[in-house]
Amino acid sequence: MAFEGLADRLQSTIQKIKGKGKVTEQDVKEMTREVRLALLEADVNFKVVKDFIKKIKERAIGQEVMESLTPGQQVIKVVKEELTNLMGGDESKIAVADKSPDRNYDDRSAGCR
Repeated sequence: MAFEGLADRLQSTIQKIKGKGKVTEQDVKEMTREVRLALLEADVNFKVVKDFIKKIKERAIGQEVMESLTPGQQVIKVVKEELTNLMGGDESKIAVADKSPDRNYDDRSAGCR
């Protein structure tokens, strides 16, 4: 449920800036405020949120826009990249055991009763 709320808030925030032809520093401040609140409400650590917002502001304010993107799309690109980095990068692998657990394992031998 927390992730749904976070996703909804981020989606709403991004929609506000998405179609803008020109993104001002004030637009970035308002967007990062909404992102900050959404992350804090999702119980993300305050220091993590603070660093995340700082990185977004550094990259989004005063950045030259790529020719193929609108300024709004450029800010969204920055947020997406920073969220990806925050979550551990592009690719995360799940550790899979070579052997499945033994079904005949006796819990009592492990001290559980």
